[in-house]
Amino acid sequence: MSFELPWDSLLAGVPAEQYVANYDVPLAQYYRARGHELWIYLDPANGLNRAGEANALIANGRSITETAIQQMFRRYAVVIDSMIQPEHLGLTLETNLIRGIAPAPLYAAIRQTANDAAADVRARGSNAKLSVSVQVDWAWGRFTGGNVYEGVEQDFIDFPFIDEMGMSSYPYFGGFATPEMIPLDYYSRLVDGHTLPVAITEGGWSSATVDTIVGSEDEQRRYLSRQRALLDEVGAVAVFQLTFTDLDVPTTSNVWPFARLGLVDADLNPKPALATWDAIFARRRVPRAGG
Repeated sequence: MSFELPWDSLLAGVPAEQYVANYDVPLAQYYRARGHELWIYLDPANGLNRAGEANALIANGRSITETAIQQMFRRYAVVIDSMIQPEHLGLTLETNLIRGIAPAPLYAAIRQTANDAAADVRARGSNAKLSVSVQVDWAWGRFTGGNVYEGVEQDFIDFPFIDEMGMSSYPYFGGFATPEMIPLDYYSRLVDGHTLPVAITEGGWSSATVDTIVGSEDEQRRYLSRQRALLDEVGAVAVFQLTFTDLDVPTTSNVWPFARLGLVDADLNPKPALATWDAIFARRRVPRAGG
């Protein structure tokens, strides 16, 4: 469960407890009934524009740089943790990408908000493993054109509360022509020298051409095979696709670059990648020591 906060409702005076009870708890109960652990990621930034703020905050003339808005986020984190009690709770996403492209005051506010929220959640005795996520392709310099590895050591410094590290990766955006070009240590190098568990919180490979980026169903299938090796190399404890189904949206949509990541198409017809995903899922899970 990964989402921006319902800023419109919160700013209109809807109590966090009421919103969580109406919208988040029923979904969490469904997942619990299926026997799943719960991973919740709260996003204080803009999920589709890491250089900017949440659209709902902008529309209301507000900002995460305001103390009152930060307190609202912190309150929501405490409420969702206490009412749902997830096993895993993330408090901001793609932190290194935000630091790299957003205005410095915005990143500073998000960093402060996440750290304060972590302190609030821990103060109430939460058992959730806390985390943030980093953007793998940015850490390798794949979005800047220079392909110079930067890593994420600053993120370990800026978010010292984390119990585990989340990672997002869309290598087809990063200039990899084929999945086989992705280095085997693409995930593991980011946590060299650290012993935290790693989860891939979002990602995928497009099964169709997006703008100038050529994709195919076979490349998507091969990406999952390559990702299996990357996951094993880092000893990942979990992996999430961004979507299970393709999105039925026009090419002009702002989510079009992510619209063909599904393992089934928009009509729920399986794509070749589904069989590969199922084969990975069918492997016996070997718990990581201490996690």
